[in-house]
Amino acid sequence: MQRGKPDLSCQNKFIPIDFSRQILPGTFEFALSHIVDNCLDLSGFDAWYQNDKRGAAAYPPTVMLKIILLGYAHGLVSSRRIAQACETNITFMSLSGDVQPHYTS
Repeated sequence: MQRGKPDLSCQNKFIPIDFSRQILPGTFEFALSHIVDNCLDLSGFDAWYQNDKRGAAAYPPTVMLKIILLGYAHGLVSSRRIAQACETNITFMSLSGDVQPHYTS
């Protein structure tokens, strides 16, 4: 019987990832990030956050808008699937800065 190398496809591997190098210029994700960061006025969301002295820290509106729009662009309309993508998909992790909001957020 042939002696072969073991199949390690089920194994996890820890790989260092530079999130800033995952979103390449010319891609939809890069354009989305640029538009949300530089072209949209999201100051209207600041009135909703009244947690200066009490309450939990809020997720930045730019992060939430990026992952929601990217999710919709990829056909993910469920908040649970978008939350799961933020945990498993490198593009979602890169756009959100590895923030993993709960699906109820």
